[in-house]
Amino acid sequence: MWNLIKLAFFRFAAGGWIPAGWFEPDLPPKDKRAARDGHLRLEVVSHCWNYSHFLVYQLSSLVLFPPKKLDVTMTVFYSPEDKKTVELLAFFGEQVVPGITWNWQPIPKQELFRRGIGRNRAALATTADWVWFTDCDLMFRDGCLDALSKALQGCQEALLFPQEEHTTDLLAEDNPMLEAGTAGPQVLDIDASSFTTRTITKATGPLQIAHGDVCRAVGYCRNIGLYQQPVESFAKCHEDRAFRWLLRSQGVPLKVPGVYRIRHVAKGRYSGNETRSRLRTWLRVWQSRWRDRKQKQKQGRAS
Repeated sequence: MWNLIKLAFFRFAAGGWIPAGWFEPDLPPKDKRAARDGHLRLEVVSHCWNYSHFLVYQLSSLVLFPPKKLDVTMTVFYSPEDKKTVELLAFFGEQVVPGITWNWQPIPKQELFRRGIGRNRAALATTADWVWFTDCDLMFRDGCLDALSKALQGCQEALLFPQEEHTTDLLAEDNPMLEAGTAGPQVLDIDASSFTTRTITKATGPLQIAHGDVCRAVGYCRNIGLYQQPVESFAKCHEDRAFRWLLRSQGVPLKVPGVYRIRHVAKGRYSGNETRSRLRTWLRVWQSRWRDRKQKQKQGRAS
């Protein structure tokens, strides 16, 4: 019960009703952040639990479309209990790709289930110029990372995001794209024709690109104990909104091509009884359709 009260409080606070400085006073001012240019270093931070059939596409995108204008450290938090993910990471760890460094981070599943824990550790420890916090169902396809490098030259913003992404409809587990991802470790590409373009308006969970100096100074919700607390089942990711609040920014949009994401009905990371799983699925489908309808209305007004 106490955790539910704290969750409600921080959701309220992240709406801007409480000064972010009460919980994060150490955010570096803009003029104190490095304006780095040239060949940049990016760390991508992802996590995976029972989602190896999505992660295969993310890692494959780095193999198939390696950047030339920046170096990438690909960090994945995972649990050794997730054998399929362990096998997949072992396979990609053997792939030698110029400009890409693989960084696998095994942690207890209870820590993996709270996404903010891994993100906070990566943020505080990063040596990169920029950190892209994402989910394992997102891909960096042709031109994505090199365009990002160009957009980041001399930038001092705390938080950015790609203003467009290409997504599928909500896919069922028997969709051929998802089934292909279950066929064992391999380098695997997608059929891009099945994706449509969506406009993004803020730095949401898989699309948060933070300045390295900011990450090293404030971590990822480091001072909110609730979001650094291990749990027994996968926690809903409310930290994303809190992170924007603590950084005093909804994010600045960037024109970056090649951002693709697989949307899916089933939540393999969750566990529970069948009735609750069905309810979650129904809510997920309803929310997705509602957001898609709003997106089409916005695009219609813009045109």
